[in-house]
Amino acid sequence: MRPVLTIARRELAEGIRNRWVVSTTVVMAALASAIAALGSAPTGSTATAALDVVVVGLASLTIFLVPLIALLISHDAITREAERGTLLLLLSHPLSRPQVVAGKYLGQVVILLLATVVGFGVAAVFVVLRNGVEGWQAFAVMTAASVLLGAVFLALGMLTSVSVQESSTAAGIAIGLWLLFVALYDMGLLAVLVAQGGHAVPGWVMDLALALNPTDAYRLMTLGEGASAMLSGMGGVYDNSTLTPGLLTGALVLWCAVPLAAAMIVFSRRNL
Repeated sequence: MRPVLTIARRELAEGIRNRWVVSTTVVMAALASAIAALGSAPTGSTATAALDVVVVGLASLTIFLVPLIALLISHDAITREAERGTLLLLLSHPLSRPQVVAGKYLGQVVILLLATVVGFGVAAVFVVLRNGVEGWQAFAVMTAASVLLGAVFLALGMLTSVSVQESSTAAGIAIGLWLLFVALYDMGLLAVLVAQGGHAVPGWVMDLALALNPTDAYRLMTLGEGASAMLSGMGGVYDNSTLTPGLLTGALVLWCAVPLAAAMIVFSRRNL
């Protein structure tokens, strides 16, 4: 465990030197604060809490921004070391290749955790000072789920990095993954539903389709219940689904574990 933590601290320190921690935190805080400022205004005298409105806006932002940030952080984790000539030096120490992957992944998760918690926390403080703490549970769930979604794409980025030789190739694959899961997958799913011509799709098929896309699982987890469901329009999908918060969390955890395990296996077999 100690070698993994050592690599994680090294990755975090390198992220700080490269200003990844600062830049991602500033971006998250700025966008989250803008959404909080706009989103807390229209609640007026309705029963909807300001934080519930902000949750919907931040969850929508997260689906686009967090996967992109995660892939940018992780896509060149190994290829960068190889191109700088430090990978062989790193592996000359008494640690295994899976430990290198695990350590780098853990350090990147900490970077993303800091950026998300601090960035969203700034927005939460702004809304709480203006409108009170009502709706904080949904905000906390959204923040935790956002970190988990980021961890999924960190694992996918790590798998990309160990599978290719050049950072430019890894960057192209990372952008392709982002487009696939954030935009193209749902467009394809919608096309299939339209092609059904009004015929009902079996519930288990729809649930499987949602679970096979981490961004859809995240959307259903954060916006499927409570006031957020009404504001986002996801309540109907959630009510007709057998996917519970526990199952959705399990799906996201699997989305973390499987690519990370695959990255360890691929890196262990890679010729340097």
